Amino acid sequence: MQTAKELLKNVEGQYDPSKVPDADTVFHFMLSGEKGGNFTVVVKDEACKITEGLSGEAKCIVKSTDEVFEQVMTGKMNPTMAVMGGKLKISNIGEMMKFAKPFGLM
Repeated sequence: MQTAKELLKNVEGQYDPSKVPDADTVFHFMLSGEKGGNFTVVVKDEACKITEGLSGEAKCIVKSTDEVFEQVMTGKMNPTMAVMGGKLKISNIGEMMKFAKPFGLM
């Protein structure tokens, strides 16, 4: 099974800019646990770039454990239930929903 870090890095290749034209946003992912870490996702100029560490001002912050994130990303856990149960915290649900399809999460 891929780690949380590997699953998040895969989003870079799955990003479809045609689903959100003229996108310009920054996400911070803060994933605790051995296989987690802090990551910045920048979507700008029809490209998606993911780097380790937190940089820039995020429009949306996602916090979770590496295990929960892995389960959500692989379809083993329903993301809505994870959010409602407090296992996946998203600071700006609207921003995340706008990018769920372009990120290949729906």
